[in-house]
Amino acid sequence: MNALNAIQPELSLSLGDWLADLAVDALIDEADLSPKPGLVDRRGSGAHTDLHLGLMHASALALWPSFKAMAEAAQQRGEINLHLREDLGRIGREGEVEMLRVTGGVNTHRGAIWALGLLSAAAALEPRELAAEQVAVRAARLALLNDRAAPVTGDSHGAQVCRLYGVHGAREEAQLGFPAVIQQALPQLARSRAAGAGEQNARLDALLAIMTQLADTCVLYRAGMAGLTCMQSGARAVLAAGGCASLDGRRHLRDLERDMLRLRASPGGSADLLAATLFLDRLQHDLPAQLGSL
Repeated sequence: MNALNAIQPELSLSLGDWLADLAVDALIDEADLSPKPGLVDRRGSGAHTDLHLGLMHASALALWPSFKAMAEAAQQRGEINLHLREDLGRIGREGEVEMLRVTGGVNTHRGAIWALGLLSAAAALEPRELAAEQVAVRAARLALLNDRAAPVTGDSHGAQVCRLYGVHGAREEAQLGFPAVIQQALPQLARSRAAGAGEQNARLDALLAIMTQLADTCVLYRAGMAGLTCMQSGARAVLAAGGCASLDGRRHLRDLERDMLRLRASPGGSADLLAATLFLDRLQHDLPAQLGSL
């Protein structure tokens, strides 16, 4: 049962509550989705030694207040400006501290705080305009603003990888309007659903669509350009074989997982963007009646 269904019908749901529910549901659904190559799922820890499914769930739930606060900050500011951008940065950093407290110092969702925080705020700014492309454009406008209080991140793993390989990371993906989500994942999700793949297979196909194009800095950091090429070509092979609902596609998916485990590479950036995909998808389908007049 997702967070929205758990709310009693007689209780009024605020916009911030609803968006925080969707963000947390998206993180939990991403974690539960199985079988994901190299990633934590219901079967185990994938290529990780410090993560497990229970930790992912606890981390997601701990972030609910941060997502609500970001949405409410956007409502209060009412427009895209530097003040809102810096509000989001401060709330996001506070959320990261809470995440690390809950996980005992393990980075479970740093990239997801950035992506889903921006998208939650972007949705709250214009709750009558929740088409995925519109929300992504507003999020991009926020991401392009410079948070003057942000710490220098030049030595982070992501920054090192971007500098070394000349690729863009999570920050630039948001500034571009989440092209991996808008141009790859959401269209693939729709195609797989229309083809009768079933919801879990459709979501796996959406993850693979992201993996075909994304310069996933998590994979690059662990396995270099050879690992990234392996991930992208393996994901393409699954989709070319008919996707995760087909026998041939499943065989290629097993091959991809074997390669990710051999390389000890986990496509965490792709997983964050799958959560963003599920969030944007639900924005268009799960609007509670009490929010319709906003």
